[in-house]
Parts: sequence; structure tokens; C-alpha cells
Amino acid sequence: MREISVGDIQPIRIGQSENKAAGTGCTVFLCENGMRAGLDIRGGGPASRESQLLNPLMAAQEIHAIVLAGGSAFGLDAANGVMEYLEEKGIGYDVGVTKVPLVVQSDLFDLTVGDPFIRPDALMGYEAAKNALEAPNYRDGNYGAGCGATVGKIAGMETCMKTGMGSYAVQIGELKIGAVVALNALGDIFDWKTGEQIAGLLTEDKSAFRSTAELMKSTIKVVDNKFVGNTTIGVVLTNAEFSKTQLCKIASMAQDGYARSIHPVHTSADGDSIYAVSLGHVKADQDLVGTMAAEVVSEAIARAVKNAKSAYGFPSASELW
Repeated sequence: MREISVGDIQPIRIGQSENKAAGTGCTVFLCENGMRAGLDIRGGGPASRESQLLNPLMAAQEIHAIVLAGGSAFGLDAANGVMEYLEEKGIGYDVGVTKVPLVVQSDLFDLTVGDPFIRPDALMGYEAAKNALEAPNYRDGNYGAGCGATVGKIAGMETCMKTGMGSYAVQIGELKIGAVVALNALGDIFDWKTGEQIAGLLTEDKSAFRSTAELMKSTIKVVDNKFVGNTTIGVVLTNAEFSKTQLCKIASMAQDGYARSIHPVHTSADGDSIYAVSLGHVKADQDLVGTMAAEVVSEAIARAVKNAKSAYGFPSASELW
């Protein structure tokens, strides 16, 4: 097994755009000829668009784009720009009078980071889609959907940490599998290999970590607003050949990567979602790919921590340690 770039898993193309001043952005995954995809949602507060397309009972067997964005439900407008760009390029499901691009989207909550009234919109989605097709510009860190991502927010934004986008991919023989994650969790983040905490809730002087789970255990009272909103969203990519039904199961197994690396996870204040995408025709065991999906997701989470830079007054791991 060797490490590769997520860009090596063809023919996916990934583009990003962001408004750094406002602290928000979007990341677009495009496949001109369509891609098979599945989805698993575990968090209690998702912001999503066209997620039912990926239900195995629905007719569509392929989609053309996945959008990850900030802005909470407001940011779902970004998909309109992606659709506009793809229609201009003649990409989509042929309905005779035009081609309708099938675009799904999941958003995270970053309204408390920069300007709460500037969110990903159609213009930003159009720009990210154009970047994806014409000049792919994916980077880990404070880019795209990860521009305003933070973690460890149970006690408020004053003691949280900056995170961002993270990616990791590997190849075993012909098989390629990777993950891209926008890390924006209520909970704390742990290195999946060592168990060491690497990001999350800070002490008031920001000199050390506190435990989100232990703080939650300090009272059994109902908390109506667990500091507004969070959500970790990601995409697993593979060149193995799977159906939509199989990809939904792989996405489900990939959620184990969240569970290994984020604690608490899948809370009512998160909208944790993972897409799984099949981009090729390599024959591989579904359970192997699902197992590997969880591993690449966990490593992508670790890299989202390590590659983030301090911003908006929120410290990153690279600054603190």
C-alpha cells in the first residue's frame, strides 16, 4: 500500500472557492460523464440538498457533482451556480430541451466565524465548479468548505480551535481509495492511530485541552443550543466498481472513521454526512473498501487539523503545539 493524491483518483475533478474575509467557502467534486454515489447521514442536524437522489430506490443511478459548503442551510444556494456552469458545458441528464445536472450538496455551520450574512451563493458555486473543470485547485487547510471550520465548541467559540479541509488517499495494487473531509465538529479530535487528542475544546487560557465529553457529563440538564451548529462532511472516492446500494453501505462503514477520530460524534448538534463515490471499474471486495474508507477518513481528519492555519481569532494546532 502506498500513499497517493486524491487527485490521482480519476476522473474526479475538485475545485474550491472561498471568501476568506467572511470565513466561508465551498468545495465541488465534478465528473463530466457521471459518477455512482451513495450517502450516509448520522448527525441529527444536516443541511443538505437532493440527498434523496442517492436513495437506492430512486431512479437516478449517477450524479454529476457533489458540493460541500459552509453557510448552513443558507449555503445550499451554491448548487444553483454549479448547475448553471454544468448546463453551460452541456453536462447533465439529457431531457431533450437541455441537460439537467444532478447535483447533491451538504453544508456545515460556520456563521459564527466571519461574517454571518455572507454565505456560499450561486456565484461562489459557479466559481468552484469552473475551477474544478478548468483548473482543479484542491488544497488541504483553510480553503473551500473548510475556510470557516472549527472544532471543540461545547463551551462557545472563545475556547474552540481552527480546522479546515483534509485529504488522504492510498493505492493497493489497482485499487485506489481516498477521502476529503471538511472538519467542523462539536467534539474533540483524536489521532486515530495513537488515541492522542490533537484538537478540540481548550482551557480558558488556551494552554491545554479540556474534554468535551467530561464537560457534558458535569450536568445532566438539557442544553437547548449546543453552541448553534457544527457538522463534519466528507467524500470517499474509489476507482472500484460499485452500485449505488453498495456505495451507501461503504459510506456507512466510512462513518467509523468519524467515530474513531471525533468524540462526541453524531450528536443532535452535528449533521455528520459522508458521500461514497465509485469512479472506475476495478473489481474489489466491498467490505475491504468499506474498511479502508474508515481509515482514509480518519487520516483525512488528522490532516484537516495539521494543515489548518489560525484565523478569525481561533488558534490552530500548528500554532499551539
